[in-house]
Amino acid sequence: MKSITLRKVGNSFGFTVPKELIEKYNLKEGEELHVIETIDGFTLTPFNPEFEKWASAFDKTNQKYKNTLKELSK
Repeated sequence: MKSITLRKVGNSFGFTVPKELIEKYNLKEGEELHVIETIDGFTLTPFNPEFEKWASAFDKTNQKYKNTLKELSK
C-alpha cells in the first residue's frame, strides 16, 4: 500500500502521485483521473467508469448481433 500526504494548494488540497504508480499506470501530466466514492472512502482511477459501462454494453450487443454485423460490413 502506498501512502501520500495532502498539501494545501490555494483553497484546495493536492497530493503527488508516487513515481512507481505513474510508471505502472502510464499516467501523463494533465491526464484526468476519476474519483469513485464508496462506503469505505474513495477510489482514484485513470479508468473512466462511464466508458466501462459503454464498452460492456457494446460487447453484449456485438456478441448478440455478431452475424448481422458481419453481413452488414460486407
